[in-house]
Amino acid sequence: MQDIPDITTGASDNFLDQFRGGGEMGVMMRKYDWDSHPLGAPEHWPLSLKANVRLMLNSGFAMFIWWTKELYMFYNDAYIPALGKKHPSSFGSVAHQSWAEIWDQVGGIAEGILKDGQEFYAENLLLYLDRKGYSEETYWTLSYSPAFDDLGEVNGVFCACSEVTNAVVGQRRLKTLRDLSEALLQVKTLQQAGQTACDILNENVQDLPFSLIYLCNSTGTEAELVGKAGALDEQLIPLTIDLSTESPWQLKQAKETKQRLSIKLKAVQQELKASSFTGELCCKNVAVLPILKPGQDLVIGFYVSGISDKQEYNALYNEFHDILATQIATAITSVQNKQEILRQQEYLNEIFQQAPVGITMLRGPQYIVEIANPGVCEIWGRKQEDVLGRPVLEALPEAVEQVKDLLDGVLRTGTPFVAEELPITLERMGVLEKLYLNFVYHPLRDAQGFVTGIIVVAIDISEQVRARHKIEVMNNELMASNADLDNFVYSASHDLRAPISNIEGLVEELQENLPEDATSSQDYQQLFGHVQSSIDRFKRVVADLTKVAKIQREAGEDIASIKLEEVIKEVILEFDPIVAASKALFQIDVAPASAIKFSAKNVRSVVYNLISNALKYRSPDRTPIINISTRITTEYCILTVSDNGLGIRMEDVRKMFSMFKRLHDHVDGSGIGLYIVKRIVENAGGKIEVESEINKGTTFHIFFKK
Repeated sequence: MQDIPDITTGASDNFLDQFRGGGEMGVMMRKYDWDSHPLGAPEHWPLSLKANVRLMLNSGFAMFIWWTKELYMFYNDAYIPALGKKHPSSFGSVAHQSWAEIWDQVGGIAEGILKDGQEFYAENLLLYLDRKGYSEETYWTLSYSPAFDDLGEVNGVFCACSEVTNAVVGQRRLKTLRDLSEALLQVKTLQQAGQTACDILNENVQDLPFSLIYLCNSTGTEAELVGKAGALDEQLIPLTIDLSTESPWQLKQAKETKQRLSIKLKAVQQELKASSFTGELCCKNVAVLPILKPGQDLVIGFYVSGISDKQEYNALYNEFHDILATQIATAITSVQNKQEILRQQEYLNEIFQQAPVGITMLRGPQYIVEIANPGVCEIWGRKQEDVLGRPVLEALPEAVEQVKDLLDGVLRTGTPFVAEELPITLERMGVLEKLYLNFVYHPLRDAQGFVTGIIVVAIDISEQVRARHKIEVMNNELMASNADLDNFVYSASHDLRAPISNIEGLVEELQENLPEDATSSQDYQQLFGHVQSSIDRFKRVVADLTKVAKIQREAGEDIASIKLEEVIKEVILEFDPIVAASKALFQIDVAPASAIKFSAKNVRSVVYNLISNALKYRSPDRTPIINISTRITTEYCILTVSDNGLGIRMEDVRKMFSMFKRLHDHVDGSGIGLYIVKRIVENAGGKIEVESEINKGTTFHIFFKK
């Protein structure tokens, strides 16, 4: 408020008392130089004017009085915001000078009231006021009524008014937001989303003189125009904007700061060198808003909007722009998500169609076939066009009794059903055929978690099952043969002992009864050496056969909890002479809890054979190093014995487990040790893996079943 000179000439104490109070305007009235005003000193005013002024000054509603035909202005504190920069100079002035910019709207109203006392009332009246340095869009609800003098004659205008600009503009913006939200629900592409948004926004040119929407490319290096509307010249609208360098529209800065920018449209025009542009710019200022992906700090585009020259760019205007940018972001993200879902659906459908297994999707209690890939159609023996859109039990009537209860159970309980080698009879090529299927019935649920259908994945394993049945028949025959062979080996190993002993006894008898000159000859010595050697080999073979037979017959006997570390140490002690002679080194790393349920003599036989072989087939070129370790898995206790000996070729690994097969002949042995190890381990549900390399060494992994 401007300082008011303290001029009280002509003002009486009565006047000061009568117009005491009234806030800022009361002070002005008491200090005003009324003697120099055409209305003169207040003590000479009509009583009606004094009464109306006092009423006005002490009211909380915005009010003014225009007095006499010249319409001198009086107003209260509540009316000051309506005047803006016109206050305090408007006080005491004539109305048509203070409100020159709207006098064509309100001047006639005032004249009508002065002439014949007409009242005037208006709601949401649009008035462009020059109160802030520009023509401002404002809205008013007001009531003009006659002001009477002491003689009852109309001598002025009394007005009570209320500015409703924020309410009117707010409702308009709310409608824009609502219309935008509804329109964007229908869009399917990004281009459609951008242009639809701009078209809706263009219906509110009072707030949005123009609108541009740019979207970032996949690398975030360029922004492409996807929507435009409003009174902006085409020369000022680039189709693409490089985001790696700053442009007149300053998108790069908006992307980096993720903040709203306000720029001058004239500067954009000058920087774009739109020299042929001769029209007027639709507005002076522009808001550039980054479009952020909802819930993320990622810029996916930009909303560029003109700012009305007839409004203050205040907090409410800022908020309106922010909400618009958020709605656009939501719509764009929704379209992108829909496109991604569609892409995934197409990709998934392509996978379904190419999948090497049968896949079908059944909807609702009728189990309508929604998807049926070639794999499942082949299993069914039907064409796709014959099953799609039909209830599956109608398309496969022969399967009703076989699968309906299973489908109903999954739909009712929501629990998947898994079947392996389930026999099912289907009509294929006009003939009922028995198939064997591995399949899963898995419930499909909606967003609320309710089961709405079933997805079926099926594999036809009929050939494998039939082949296995044949193999099982053969296996049974082989098992019978093996049993016969085991019985033969067992019998032979016992039955041959007596003849061998008899032969050995006869040879000894013969030696004792031959003449001395005959036994002393070289030919005799050589002959009987061969005979004795053959007898010894025969005895070893029989002994080995006995061992094999015992393994088969004693499988599963003598089971106890065995600590591998104790067995390993005991076995190593038995090889002390060989270890000392060869200077062999043992490195042992046994994991805690390396205990197994096993036959004590069998596990000892396994460890003995492995350590024996590691020492027996050592390399003459280096000190033998034997590593023995264990590790525990959920299913096995794994014993590993590794040496740096002679090694073998990997293609010979299978041969080493054959009976009487020896891959190195320079040391004694029958070639039955590893065969026995393999039978012991496999009979107990375990397995053996071998790694070997010539002249590098061999590693055995023994998998003892836990």
